[in-house]
Amino acid sequence: MNKNRIELPASEKDELLKILKTRFEKNLNRHSGIDWDTVQTRLEAKPEKIWSINEMEMTGGEPDVIGQDEKTGEYIFCDCSAESPKGRRSICFDHEALEARKEYKPADSATNMAADMGIELLTEEEYRNLQEIGNFDLKTSSWIQTPANIRKLGGALFCDRRYNHVFVYHNGADSYYAARGFRGLLRV
Repeated sequence: MNKNRIELPASEKDELLKILKTRFEKNLNRHSGIDWDTVQTRLEAKPEKIWSINEMEMTGGEPDVIGQDEKTGEYIFCDCSAESPKGRRSICFDHEALEARKEYKPADSATNMAADMGIELLTEEEYRNLQEIGNFDLKTSSWIQTPANIRKLGGALFCDRRYNHVFVYHNGADSYYAARGFRGLLRV
């Protein structure tokens, strides 16, 4: 957990909540049957989650509610920017991959950034579910959680949408590209 997390000042929190409410109301297809006031009440009770959502917003993720966990009742926020968030691109997959690069190291890794932000990388299933509510990553790609047996061999997985189809690919975990970042998920 990032020790730098702080509660947002009231003015920043209020501004973020306005942005989130506007986005929520503009994209009702993403969260049918969910009431904004209930989401906001839950958010306001968890300032550390507001901080994480602000980090998602500040890095270009355009977070929005995409559902509610039937078991826990938690609301699920996900990056809904059309392309992989700009502030989270040109990064390798994880810290191990970052450390393995001898030259031309990227600034960070997807798993490090996600942990610092208090969010999770999407699983393949979560990524596919996101694509059911919109068309994302038509020009970019996003790292996703990778099974340990693939990562152990030096690989990592990423996804995108091309030709109206969601593709899952592999690459060396230490690779990084200007058009590849990651999408995050947060349960509130």
